[in-house]
Amino acid sequence: MLHVLLQINKPYLPLAAGKLSFRTCAFIVALSAILTFVFKRPVVFTRSLIVSLLFMSIYTTGLALAKDIPDVEGDIKHGIDSFAARLGQKKVFWICVFLFEMAFGVAFLAGASSSSHFWIKTVTCLGNVVLGSNLWYQTKYVDVTNPASTRSFYSFIWKLMMGSYVLLPLIR
Repeated sequence: MLHVLLQINKPYLPLAAGKLSFRTCAFIVALSAILTFVFKRPVVFTRSLIVSLLFMSIYTTGLALAKDIPDVEGDIKHGIDSFAARLGQKKVFWICVFLFEMAFGVAFLAGASSSSHFWIKTVTCLGNVVLGSNLWYQTKYVDVTNPASTRSFYSFIWKLMMGSYVLLPLIR
């Protein structure tokens, strides 16, 4: 099912375009997962790694849901049962905003409770407040029924994630 969806929505991606087989993709993922064992290095889940994984898990869930908001018409036409088609664009939009704000909140709390120097804590906390505030500010300009507006918002939330990439490594 995923392969069919990729062929419809993202035909240029390597898997959908047939440049990589599913077997090759599975091999790459499996090989990547076992490399720490091959190099005889233990997997260490540091606090910064856990915070980054938590942040990215929450944020990318929001991204995955948000990407379907402008495509509801096509999803319904092709019988694709996306959350946006099932729950409605507005509801999914606000679920995404909640997830993004929650991710910034997690990073803020982790930064505030970090063992880093005071100025690093300050930069981390203020940075996440700025990112979350910008997100909240932009929500009032999004028309969830207008695909151009939601695509612009989708691009914006990717930019916010890039901003978080600057801040996450500061958390210790």
